[in-house]
Amino acid sequence: MASDTLREKFWELPLDKLNDLEWESLCDGCGRCCLKKFIDEKSDQLYWTRVACRNFSNESGRCQCYEKRSEVVPDCINVKEMMSISLNWMPPSCAYRLRANEQPLFDWHPLISENNKSVIESGASIIDKSLSEENVHPDGYWEHVIRWVDN
Repeated sequence: MASDTLREKFWELPLDKLNDLEWESLCDGCGRCCLKKFIDEKSDQLYWTRVACRNFSNESGRCQCYEKRSEVVPDCINVKEMMSISLNWMPPSCAYRLRANEQPLFDWHPLISENNKSVIESGASIIDKSLSEENVHPDGYWEHVIRWVDN
């Protein structure tokens, strides 16, 4: 299987059947994976914040150093590796999480809508909804905890 071609409706295939280009194309670009998360040591509860990695671009909704993200940000999560450990760190709307659970993509996903702006129009994107970690002290993350509602 060529790793540089997109097959028709590849997003309906099991994740382990995707080539590299298809895997990357499955991302909807919401940016939610760039939000800081932490686990409460007492309850083991995972908390999401509206604090985004300093490399998240509020203009593009993408990582500014994607190809070297693991070098630039050592604790940046590798989606493929993390999926084998836990799906909970991904938001409920994440295409990787949905497909891992054999669920369809949301209608606003760019692959379904054929509109690259649909993720923003749906409200699923964190563009203009997050704060850069450069502006929040790590001890203040509690003040920025969020809950996922709808998509």
